[in-house]
Amino acid sequence: MIEYPRRGGPTVLRILLGAQLRRMREAKGISTEQAGYEIRGSHSKISRMELGRVGFKERDVSDLLTLYGVSDAAERASLLELAKEANTPGWWHRYGDVLASWFEVYLGLEEAASLLRAYELQFVPGLLQTEDYARAVVRLGFSDAAEDEVERRVQLRTTRQARFTSPGAPTLWAVVDEAVVRRPLGGREVMRQQIKHLIEMSELPNVTLQIVPFGAGGHAAAGGPFTILRFAEPGLSDVVYLEQLTSALYLDKPTDVDTYMRAMNNLCITAARPDRTADYLADILHDA
Repeated sequence: MIEYPRRGGPTVLRILLGAQLRRMREAKGISTEQAGYEIRGSHSKISRMELGRVGFKERDVSDLLTLYGVSDAAERASLLELAKEANTPGWWHRYGDVLASWFEVYLGLEEAASLLRAYELQFVPGLLQTEDYARAVVRLGFSDAAEDEVERRVQLRTTRQARFTSPGAPTLWAVVDEAVVRRPLGGREVMRQQIKHLIEMSELPNVTLQIVPFGAGGHAAAGGPFTILRFAEPGLSDVVYLEQLTSALYLDKPTDVDTYMRAMNNLCITAARPDRTADYLADILHDA
């Protein structure tokens, strides 16, 4: 039996269950059309289920297990329990009033990731922002938001950050363009406190921060920010997250992931060494 992780909320559980159902279907040589017919649905519904992009009805899972020849009671019970848990809202559900549906997927992946590698060229990565800096970013992106909405969005961000300073914290490796730490977002004092916070965070054993200096010129990731998420669970492949103004892209094809991984590795080579980050930021703080 597979030991499924219970961290990461419904997003990860749906992906793992979907992958298991796909393997069972393919092992039996059953098409998505046949499987869809069995649960009174379409082949596209089966595809969405197998990708973990929709919730699971326990009856549908039960019918599919029967179709795939799964008769062992313990195995069926385990997978049906997983289907039930996959429909349980994650902790971020309480922020549903300020949370875009496309971002919920990312939060589930972030919660389950063992390693996050991020590149930013405009803002300090959300997981490394102070509350005041985060407040300035939120107000910039949601200029018409009421004060209570701004605070809710900031709370969501700080709740995400808490995991990275807790026991068993994942690894965060962030690369930022020098413009990120030079731009006085929120005002001079907010930026000074943000830089001090970056220095403190860069000293944590699970956080690596690098800065790409202006003098480095152009580089392979000039197209925009991205995050690569890696998971300890063997059933989950790496995912590249690309955020847009009103939506996001999640890339998990090996060719796409490899392209972004090469870009990230090149960025790490181009950027100043991690052991120079604290001194680099201290110099910027002195000039601020």
